Amino acid sequence: MPTYWNTPFSKICLGMKIGHQIKFIVINRNANSLFSLIADGRYRATSLGRITWKTLIGFQASLQPNCNREGFNAASGDGADSKARIGILADQKNDCKNCYSRIGFGTAKFPDDSNTCGNEAHPSSDNGTKHIKGMGFILVQ
Repeated sequence: MPTYWNTPFSKICLGMKIGHQIKFIVINRNANSLFSLIADGRYRATSLGRITWKTLIGFQASLQPNCNREGFNAASGDGADSKARIGILADQKNDCKNCYSRIGFGTAKFPDDSNTCGNEAHPSSDNGTKHIKGMGFILVQ
């Protein structure tokens, strides 16, 4: 879509539909386009915090207690575990090497590579094991 390549913005509104409920969060971020922000694969941190990311899912949301690597192109340290184009990753330790939980958009890898938008969480997560798939909305202003 041309808007992916050519639309400058200062805010990104992220929405996630789980069942019949849609929840949104906002990231204040200036960029020439969404393409310029994520296409190079470089990690760009945000500072929304895990509580804000979990609001996209609701009361069922679950993340491991540590790491909390959030932003654009977030990836687990070893590359084999969770990653997200936009989202948050967490792990049991604080080294971000083995992130087995995530909430986000464009997500992949362990534990469920087929869940590209939603919440994946390992049994050691704060609200137990989760495999919640959602429909994502990315709006820019």
